[in-house]
Amino acid sequence: MANKTVPIFYACDDNFVKYTIVSLHSIIKNASKDRKYEVYVLHTSITERMQGELKKLENEHFTISFSDVSEYISMISKRLPIRHYYTKTTYFRFFIADMFPQYDKAIYIDSDTVVNGDISKLYDTDIGDFYVGACHEQVMVQTKVYGDYCEEVVGVDRGNFFNAGMMLINCDTFRKKKLMYKFFEYLGVYNFVVTQDEDYLNLICKDHVFWLDQRWNTEVCEHLSYPYDEREAYILHYIMTNKPWHYEDCKCSDIFHSYARETDIYPEIRAELEGYTDEQKERDRLSGENLYRMALDEIAREDNFLKTLNKTKRSADRVRINEKIRDYEREGKFDVDVEDDPPTKPLLPDEIDYKRRSVGAKLRTFIAHCKAKRFLNYITRHEKLIVKEIRGIENFKALTGGAVITCNHFNALDSFAMHVAYTASGKKKKMYRVIREGNYTSFPGFYGYLMRNFYTLPLSSNLKTLAKFTKATDELINEGNYVLFYPEGSMWYNYRKPKPLKPGAYRFAVKNGVPVLPCFITMRDSDILDDDGYFVQEYTIHIAEPIYPRTELSYKENLEYMANKNYEVWKEIYEREYSMPLVYTTVKA
Repeated sequence: MANKTVPIFYACDDNFVKYTIVSLHSIIKNASKDRKYEVYVLHTSITERMQGELKKLENEHFTISFSDVSEYISMISKRLPIRHYYTKTTYFRFFIADMFPQYDKAIYIDSDTVVNGDISKLYDTDIGDFYVGACHEQVMVQTKVYGDYCEEVVGVDRGNFFNAGMMLINCDTFRKKKLMYKFFEYLGVYNFVVTQDEDYLNLICKDHVFWLDQRWNTEVCEHLSYPYDEREAYILHYIMTNKPWHYEDCKCSDIFHSYARETDIYPEIRAELEGYTDEQKERDRLSGENLYRMALDEIAREDNFLKTLNKTKRSADRVRINEKIRDYEREGKFDVDVEDDPPTKPLLPDEIDYKRRSVGAKLRTFIAHCKAKRFLNYITRHEKLIVKEIRGIENFKALTGGAVITCNHFNALDSFAMHVAYTASGKKKKMYRVIREGNYTSFPGFYGYLMRNFYTLPLSSNLKTLAKFTKATDELINEGNYVLFYPEGSMWYNYRKPKPLKPGAYRFAVKNGVPVLPCFITMRDSDILDDDGYFVQEYTIHIAEPIYPRTELSYKENLEYMANKNYEVWKEIYEREYSMPLVYTTVKA
């Protein structure tokens, strides 16, 4: 049952409280009358007169309190290296969870908003264990330089950057994860100057954002557009210098003024609008240009946050690989590996027993299976591999015969993640993995041992060996086993997008009349740093419904149908789970 009390937080100063009154009035007017609302205004200097103006909005459903955070700032400053700009009201939202331990969840909202929807519906959204529920920052999505700033300075994908002017805060998680203190740590490391507190929040909450319907934070700005009429928004957010109390021709200004006219403070707002001078408007214009230049300057800085992090905290090899991935995506080289494979030699027919029928092969496979099981237990126990969830395991369990399994390839450990899913399915038949020739013939150490002995099917550049591979794979499938293919044809470290698919896997499915079971692994940052200075990824394995060959299609048509269908399934999972469209940076010649 939904919590009956809805806590709502603003943060403002005496100059901005006029707009808080309008915003709160719009909330009150549209809120469900079946709930109670506790409104808190965080501040350091709101006068008694303006507090009184805001208190006029109280009614049987809404209580309004003012929380002076000066004492709290003073208290934490004794223990932490706090800079003077902590007193900026925009930073107060970091304090909500710790200052108000009675709340597990709360709404934070900027004052430059009007709310056309029922705020209780926003509050009732189940955001699970995500740190915040928020909406995409459309300035970053739709303006190239700001998107570049997100990715090249903050280190957050432009499609994963949220606007912090409205957040559904998971207070319980904020406290457990000590996110306020992470903010203090980052504040001591780097001074973000473009969107300031929003940059820190995005850095801290990266991959832990529950994406809300954009209507809950529709940014009002002349150059932004939406796939819906902005007037349908649940919350209109008048960002940057697009303020209806300064510009009557601002988009959706009539909606703001319709609420403002219903408040006692409207004469002051109207006077401000009518008295806003050309000089002030010119200052707004220059402010916008200055922000644009700051973003460009931050991108160009050799000591910006991300560049410094890559130089001082992260493995140079891993940084180089990630840069290579960005280059390859731009160039459209999706089927080329970004990591250097060991030197290889051709695999000859008499060097491989694909079906492992000999006594020696069976013994080696048994030993490899035991070692792989121990290794899997070790890496999961020590959180080097984190499988957070398996979705759609019923699709695996429902298979009644052999099948081709496909999965995206982004890490040497994703094969172990798929083994976790295979084990969870309870299947008795075996799962084999198709691997590269060099991984079998030349890969060193423990991984190389597993490549040669643990239910692998190495490809080969030798035509006779390849024919042997094809025959064995057909037989294994027809015996009811499962064969895991990586149809993208390359491994890109922690690359999240699905890459174009090659036809090999689908040839085996069509030829043998068996389904393809499309699996796609999504990931998000954990709190654990790996040896390379990157966060270990938490995997969610998505097992979609099997794709069957269609009897009315020819062999060639079925190949195309199954590959396209597989890609569509992966694309749908990607866009749903990451809440962003699948877009590549590839530049067409």
